[in-house]
Amino acid sequence: MDPLRLKERLKRALAARRRVPMASGPVPAAVLIPLYLKDGEFHLFFTKRTSQLTHHSGEISFPGGVREPEDRDCAATALREAWEEVGIVPADVEVLGELDDCHSIHNYLVTPVVGVIPAGYRLTINYGEIERIIEVPLSHFGRPGVFRTEEWQWQGKTRPMYFYQYGDDEIWGLTARILKQFLDVWNGKESLPEESYSEESELGYSRNE
Repeated sequence: MDPLRLKERLKRALAARRRVPMASGPVPAAVLIPLYLKDGEFHLFFTKRTSQLTHHSGEISFPGGVREPEDRDCAATALREAWEEVGIVPADVEVLGELDDCHSIHNYLVTPVVGVIPAGYRLTINYGEIERIIEVPLSHFGRPGVFRTEEWQWQGKTRPMYFYQYGDDEIWGLTARILKQFLDVWNGKESLPEESYSEESELGYSRNE
């Protein structure tokens, strides 16, 4: 399918779905799911956090962080954080929509914001926070053996934990849960909201803490 038609289809799907928000209470935060064209297909990228950070060190995640008082909404938070971490100018991002809120184990209420950046965009990495960028074509996530689910015990219940493999990098925890939700929307096979998205997304957000 033509990339422009794919983008418009995703935008319509995000607008049409019933987004599941969460009640206020946890610290509000947002992440950007950055889509872009490369070699004729859509990619997204993740950031690998440096090991020197006090929080989330060594994690693979989407660009993002805590909402500041001057941020008018969650999209503004995600765009500001992407600018601070990897140098994406907010005006260069076409925001397509938002996914469901997620509650992290560190008591953050995270809103994933889906956005498209221009092809060939030159990133300016903040190496004080980011060790490297991990670029992945969306087609990779449909390959056999890339995705797996494990059943973990949490608060007396069995919960699914998602994992995606890309070379030597493993995407898991909250980032994998957000990624799975995005891929379900992208592929047109989103399931009904889970009974307790908040509790399940708290599972093992970081192996380093």
